[in-house]
Amino acid sequence: MSIHSYLQQHHQHLIQLLEACVNMDSPSRDKEAGDRMAEWFARCFEELTGGRAERIPNSVYGDQVRCVLGSGSRQVLLIGHYDTVWPRGEAARRPFFIREGKAYGPGVYDMKAGVLQAMFALRSLAELNRLPADKQVVLLLNSDEEIGSPTSRALVEREASRSLAGFVLEPPMEPDGALKTWRKGSAHFTLHVHGVSAHAGVDHDKGVSAIEELSRLVQYLHGLTDYASGTTVNVGLVKGGIGSNVVADYAEAEVDVRVRTLEEARRIERLFAGLTPSLSGARLTVSGGIRRPPMERTEQVAALFALARKIGAEELGMSLRESGTGGVSDGNFAAACGLPTLDGLGAKGGFAHSPEEFVELDEIPRRAALLARLIEEV
Repeated sequence: MSIHSYLQQHHQHLIQLLEACVNMDSPSRDKEAGDRMAEWFARCFEELTGGRAERIPNSVYGDQVRCVLGSGSRQVLLIGHYDTVWPRGEAARRPFFIREGKAYGPGVYDMKAGVLQAMFALRSLAELNRLPADKQVVLLLNSDEEIGSPTSRALVEREASRSLAGFVLEPPMEPDGALKTWRKGSAHFTLHVHGVSAHAGVDHDKGVSAIEELSRLVQYLHGLTDYASGTTVNVGLVKGGIGSNVVADYAEAEVDVRVRTLEEARRIERLFAGLTPSLSGARLTVSGGIRRPPMERTEQVAALFALARKIGAEELGMSLRESGTGGVSDGNFAAACGLPTLDGLGAKGGFAHSPEEFVELDEIPRRAALLARLIEEV
């Protein structure tokens, strides 16, 4: 029996489990809900695959889950997360439902369907005795990806350093299900500008406006955007001053930067570190830096995509396309460790982080089969 046929036979079981987990809240900052979801996925993995699942304690957010199948020396890493952007109570307000072949509910697309796809892919390899004896697969599920993976980054990097290839279960985010061979890196900076306060009507000339200084910096920074190279700079939040009749002695801005390469990321960090005020009497401090390094398209990543495209075309009737995005994932951390990483292997659907998010149910067996065959062949 082919892997795809096996997964088609077990499709309804997957949908039943998908309904169960979508109807469980798992917001990133709710430890109690996160721990409940972690336990559910750990138990689910063991029951489906016969593998072993370890809960890694987390004092801040939900526990991380490290699932292992096989015992070979060549490790393949699957990266996912069980946290969602939705608050506690969201599942009760709009529970899982199916309409016209699509499943809806909080977190169904990002990324609970992708997690179950991975578990059923591994189940197919175990049940059909298709997991090579020299391989071990680690499925890592973290609890805080939606807020930047502050407590799970080190775990992702540790497993990446031990692996020969990485597959990320994020949804493809494009209607045709394109796989991601690159992701931009992201940086966050905060500008703190100090001026001199004064009465705007009586002593205007004695003041130094922090808001004026900040406005000059904003214009300069937005001018750094270069679509050709892939660098974008966005000042997304500004605040300062205490009233229209007071020359502002303080202002600040939060800045988002996206870059295609590690070289560009380092250039941007140097540039922000070297910023200076242009108004006499103004002072500037800058905090922040690179949060997620770029996931660059290397020859090894291109080879992974070529393998996926070949499997898809020859075995699954899929015409796969590669793409990249300015959005980030835990794949950025894995790739920065030198691990060849292919992203966007989660469920096909749409509208992530929206009440309209959905997955295409008929596509789940094919995408799970693609992942299983990649694990087998890589």
